[in-house]
Amino acid sequence: MQSLQDAVAEAADRDRFSGVVRLDRAGATELCAAHGFADRAHGVLNTEETLFATASGTKGLTALTVMSLVERGTLELGTTARSLLGEDLPLIADDVTVEQLLAHRSGIGDYFDEDAIDDVGDHVLPVPVHELATTEQFLPVLDGHETVFRAGERFAYNNGGYVVLALLAERASGVDFPQLVRTLVCEPAGMVDTTFLRSDELPGRAARGYLAADGLRTNVFHLPVLGSGDGGIYSTAADFRAFWDALFSGRIVAPELVAEMVRPRSDWPEESKRYGLGFHLHATNDGVWLEGFDAGVSFASLHQPSTSITYTVISNWSRGAWPIVGLLDARLGT
Repeated sequence: MQSLQDAVAEAADRDRFSGVVRLDRAGATELCAAHGFADRAHGVLNTEETLFATASGTKGLTALTVMSLVERGTLELGTTARSLLGEDLPLIADDVTVEQLLAHRSGIGDYFDEDAIDDVGDHVLPVPVHELATTEQFLPVLDGHETVFRAGERFAYNNGGYVVLALLAERASGVDFPQLVRTLVCEPAGMVDTTFLRSDELPGRAARGYLAADGLRTNVFHLPVLGSGDGGIYSTAADFRAFWDALFSGRIVAPELVAEMVRPRSDWPEESKRYGLGFHLHATNDGVWLEGFDAGVSFASLHQPSTSITYTVISNWSRGAWPIVGLLDARLGT
């Protein structure tokens, strides 16, 4: 049988994968390889140390930031959004709670409804992206979306709910959201390279996000200039290896809170999976993962406790990660 390393290399060439793939098992790295270009215009190659955007992979870090504030008594799972929003976002129902927002069971209207978007590369935000540099600046984008269903009634994936969570975390703590994520999640996890970066001033180690498998068009006009609770943090495959180790050893929040976050709260039959609080869950086994997909970004990072398998596939074009993710799942049984 073809080795996994050879199979990944073959798939990367065939599908024009651009990014990094890393696989660890029982604490040992079995595969770590970079492919493609971080900056196509200047011929800068991706490396294992390249920083990539993670899109909705950020939601897991947002959820942990909120749970850390719950652990500290700054928030409660039963805290209502209204208690901190005041008169802002009046269409959010008064009984929507932090827990419902974490579980995508809030019923609030979504500023970025993925089911209504045919191609993320064509989606345009209703305000200039450079005006979205702080969580408070998202208020005009989050406003004006009618409630879809009663709070707690059912599951519906909701990007806006995680920006609302970032806003609640800021207002409850008095600390800017990027700083909260850094001090409450990244530092205890040992995620030394994980941070929010402005897309219009990326450092040399950061990959530009591309809208197609080839060409020079980037995503700089498609996404908020600085990410928030629903997406946008930059990271590395090595940092996500550190993340899973820290999460399940209780170094970010206590093990009993981790257990609550990876406990299935909803079935998601359309995607053949389940969902907890900020984490995707396998339909039948104990696999837990984060994933992100947006213009110029595709990302998945999975940990399966029963097999001690951890993998991360992170790519700087919109659909780059998925062929490699499919290959890994098929070969590893994850």
